[in-house]
Amino acid sequence: MTKESQILRERKENLYKDELDALQKNDKGLKPENWYLSPRAVLQFIKGGGEIGGVNITPKYIGNSHLVETAIATLATDRALLLTGVPGTAKSWLAEHLSAAVSGKTSHLIQGSSATAEEDLLFGWNYASLIAKGPSEEALVPGPVYRAMEAGAICRIEELSRIPAMIQDNLLSLLSEKVIVVPELQLEVRARKGFNIIATSNDKDKGTYPLSDALKRRFNTVRMPFPDTLEEEVDIVSFKLQSDTVQFSDEVELSRKEIERVVQVYRELRSGQTLDGKQKISTTESVLSTAEAISTLEHCIYMAGFFGNSKVGARELAATLPGSIVKNPDKDEKPWMDYKRLVLAKREEWKDLYDELGGDERMKA
Repeated sequence: MTKESQILRERKENLYKDELDALQKNDKGLKPENWYLSPRAVLQFIKGGGEIGGVNITPKYIGNSHLVETAIATLATDRALLLTGVPGTAKSWLAEHLSAAVSGKTSHLIQGSSATAEEDLLFGWNYASLIAKGPSEEALVPGPVYRAMEAGAICRIEELSRIPAMIQDNLLSLLSEKVIVVPELQLEVRARKGFNIIATSNDKDKGTYPLSDALKRRFNTVRMPFPDTLEEEVDIVSFKLQSDTVQFSDEVELSRKEIERVVQVYRELRSGQTLDGKQKISTTESVLSTAEAISTLEHCIYMAGFFGNSKVGARELAATLPGSIVKNPDKDEKPWMDYKRLVLAKREEWKDLYDELGGDERMKA
């Protein structure tokens, strides 16, 4: 096993180097200054399709093409891009792939949290050098935004609404004037062409810092939706589970039927009604997203590979679903129990899953 193959999560510019290089070599589209690929080639990289220079371009995002086109066009303007939506709608996933295709790198990243400080965004100081020599460029420690501005590249800010409002405000003049001022050095760092920011923000999480109207005006907001149909969501989950990072993905049998069952359970519990629209049900507090369905089925694959007969079935689903659905027992337990009693128990074709979950005996307990 090579050292590279042991990396849990490779950077996208490394993982898809062959595709990016092939697209760049054959790119005849109009390319904004300092972009690695033209907007048309960026779209092809994200959506996949076709063979370029003998390299198959695989799809990275299965969803609305117009949404992706809007995001790409925004990055060519002076406005920053804000991807928002509930957790698990591929905001970070799309942001990372856009950064790889537009800038050829994904290294300029800020993971937002309540502990994020000004130096995590803009710049800080090497205090040993600062004490020894005073303020100097040698003592300056550029942050991700600073480095992205110098390089003319994309900087990603994850969980923007988890960053305290006082720190968010540092972005106001930066996004308007495209400049960072270092008063101690009387230094101005002006962004090169190609610089922009992609931020993500969950609109479901509690305890976050709301974005000011002034900051919102500096972003073009694209809301990431859940897949429109069961079939589309199943396609997304199937695609992700075929990834090389999922152990046993080739050895373990996972039928479309089992994927459909998990996705259908999630869609029904988050929408508050059965797929046919005939029965109302209680919803869970937890967001049962597409990403959560992928994680649940990946868990099932591992269980079948390590402990089962290399085939995902009701046994693996029953062992995994409760833990993925009931995140908050006070809010999620009752909707889940009601769903089993009122929905699963009445689906003859799902009797195997209902029985593995405990069936009538557990319902009486």
